[in-house]
Amino acid sequence: MYVNWVNRVVEQHKGPKIEEFRVCFQLNSRFRSSIDKWIQIAMEKGVETLVLKFSLQNSVGSKKMYAFPHKLLGLEKRNLHSHLPSLRPCGYKIGFLNLKVLLFKCVDVTDEVLEYLLSNCPVLEHLTVSETKSLVNIRVVHPSVTLKHLVIKYCCALKSIEISGANIISFMYRGVVMNLLLSNVPLLVEVSLSHISLHPASIKLYSSQLSCYLSQLEILMLDITGSVYDQEHVFPTLANLKHLELILFAEYRLALHHLTSFLKASPFLQRLALKLDFSLHIDGRKIKKAATCPHHYLKLVEIVGYRARASAVEHIKFLIKSATALEKIVIDPVRRWRYPIEKYPSEMDRGSKEVIEEAKAREHAMQLVKLKLPSNVEFVCL
Repeated sequence: MYVNWVNRVVEQHKGPKIEEFRVCFQLNSRFRSSIDKWIQIAMEKGVETLVLKFSLQNSVGSKKMYAFPHKLLGLEKRNLHSHLPSLRPCGYKIGFLNLKVLLFKCVDVTDEVLEYLLSNCPVLEHLTVSETKSLVNIRVVHPSVTLKHLVIKYCCALKSIEISGANIISFMYRGVVMNLLLSNVPLLVEVSLSHISLHPASIKLYSSQLSCYLSQLEILMLDITGSVYDQEHVFPTLANLKHLELILFAEYRLALHHLTSFLKASPFLQRLALKLDFSLHIDGRKIKKAATCPHHYLKLVEIVGYRARASAVEHIKFLIKSATALEKIVIDPVRRWRYPIEKYPSEMDRGSKEVIEEAKAREHAMQLVKLKLPSNVEFVCL
């Protein structure tokens, strides 16, 4: 019924242009004909923002996933028996000539389709591909490409990403360890990397993948859960870094030593967000204290996913002693990195157990953490 209603609305649209077309619903290949039609109409009317955000009850590799149609891009010879209308009606200039923002979630996209879109969307600036099964190699290598923001998440078959000679400003990747090749990206200032498979040498891997561009980064977000502390490894200097976010196991014995390494590597850091993961819980083992690391520029500390645990308090005490210019601490019990769909997930989305834990964490922070802060440091509990 929903699809039939959308069909009627789209067919009745008489305007010469569609600025934004979003479909966020649980749809799959069963509705292929209708989705193909929506995309074609959006193309014909010069769409600027196209969002196809579907959902699947099964895994990313599901055979029911909707596949972006090659025919719509002219990548295959047109079948006379195709359900699609003519791709070249008189008086239309077909294509994504005005497309600035493109987001695919649970849409099967191939290397060929992505290459075509990157080559034939002259003003495309934002591209997000999430939860697709056929994407193997991503190449953003065209000097004329206008793409500035690239987000790739949970593409199960992906083996490599190559970005070269492009005007990329920000890059985000979530998924298993893969081959990342960066070259000639002078505008890159924001990077977010998260490997969903635990990797004991993830910090070394990150520093290797980003080695030539660490000095120019201003914003860096890393998932170091599972990474084993190596005192022999020195993270390269992040000379321009202003904002650092780390996802880490809060109760890993050497967690504070990880933190020391990043503070030393980021001498001009102004904002630090620690996203505390408590899934690694070892009863009876305290995290090991680390030497104070004086930092003279850090002003704002955010503790996300805070819980009423001794390890969380140890992180805060360490930062209070280290950050000599600290002005504000924000405690946020919601584990926001686990709820990417909504910026502020509802209690229903998070589940009753999670909400109870958050309430306990708030009370703990108000009664204990606030008392430990110097009087000149502002305290906020969300």
